[in-house]
Amino acid sequence: MNNLYLSSNIYRFFMIVDFRSDTVTQPTPEMLSAMMQAKVGDDVYGEDTTVNRLEQFAASLFGMEAAVFCPSGTMTNQIGIKIHTQPGDEVICESTAHIYQYEGGGIAANSGAQVHLLQGNHGKVTADMVAGAINPVNDVHKALTTLVSIENTANRGGGSCYDLNTLTAIKEVCTAHNIAYHLDGARLFNAIVQTKTTAKDYGQIFDTISICLSKGLGAPVGSLLLGTHQHIAKARRIRKVFGGGMRQAGFLAAAGLYALENNIERLQQDHDHAQSIAATLNELPYIHSYLPVETNIVIARINQQYTAAELVSTLREKGILLNTVGKDAVRFVTHLDVDTRQIDYTIEQLRRL
Repeated sequence: MNNLYLSSNIYRFFMIVDFRSDTVTQPTPEMLSAMMQAKVGDDVYGEDTTVNRLEQFAASLFGMEAAVFCPSGTMTNQIGIKIHTQPGDEVICESTAHIYQYEGGGIAANSGAQVHLLQGNHGKVTADMVAGAINPVNDVHKALTTLVSIENTANRGGGSCYDLNTLTAIKEVCTAHNIAYHLDGARLFNAIVQTKTTAKDYGQIFDTISICLSKGLGAPVGSLLLGTHQHIAKARRIRKVFGGGMRQAGFLAAAGLYALENNIERLQQDHDHAQSIAATLNELPYIHSYLPVETNIVIARINQQYTAAELVSTLREKGILLNTVGKDAVRFVTHLDVDTRQIDYTIEQLRRL
C-alpha cells in the first residue's frame, strides 16, 4: 500500500476519488450476488416476489401500511405531490428544496400546482414559517394550500438534519389546516444515523415518505414511496401514467433489500469522512467558509484565489472529482466507495494547493 503514496501521479493511476454525489457508488460483490439470486416475476401484475418483499420490508421498517417501488427519487416525490394535490393547488417547501430545484419543473408539469417558497435556515423551515405561508381557505383569490413538503437531510443545506420536535410541530400545523405532509427522504437514513432516531419515528409523522436506495445506501437504482394503502393504490396508478411500471424488477429490488438490511449503520463512516474534510478546510487559505457539517455533505465557499469552477478543474487533474454549487461554492459528498485512504489523499492534495 505504501507504494501508492510514492507520488500523487502514481496514485492517480490507481484511484479516482469521486465526491460528486453519493449516487455514483458501485454495487458490492455481496449486493451483486443478492441481485443474481433474486426470484422475479412481472411486477406490473404484482407477481415479482422480491419487489413485494422490498415494499413490505420498507413499509414495516417505517411502521407504515404500504410502499411502491419506483425507478427514482424524483418519481417517488412527484407521485407523492400528485397524490396530495389538484391542479391549481399550492405546495409549501423551502426555496432550495430538491422538489423545486432539481426535478425539472415537475410540480407544475405533472401536478399543475404552484409553489410557495420559504427562506429557511440551511434548507430547514419551522412550524411558524409554515403556518404563515398557508393561504386562507375562504379567499378565492388565493391557491388552496394542500401540501407541505420537507427535505431531510437538506442537500443544499449541507446535509443538515431536522430534529423530531420541529417535524412534529410542522405536522400539528398541517393537521390543524387539513394539509398533507410529505417527506423527501432521499438521504433520510443519514439523518436517522446522525440524530439517533428510528424510521418509525418518521412514519408516525408524515403522510407519505420518499426514500432513495441509490444514494448513501449504495443500491444501483430505485426509490420507494411509503404511505397508507389508499395512498399507495393511487400511487401505483400515477406510476403507470408516469411510465414507471417495471416488469422483472426484482433484480433491482434485491439490491434495495440488501441495502436496507446491511448499509444503514455504515453511514456513520461517511459522516466521519465528511468531518475530516471539514476540519481540513479550516486550514486552507482559499476557503472562505463552509456550511455546518452534520452528515455526508460538505459545501464550501471559495475566496478570490479561485472560482469554484477553477478549483473543481484543478482537483480533477489530481483525480479528485467534485461539483460546483454556484459560482463560489463546491460540494463534497462522501459515500461507501470513498475509503479512509482516499480521504487522506484528498486532504493531502487540498493542502498542497
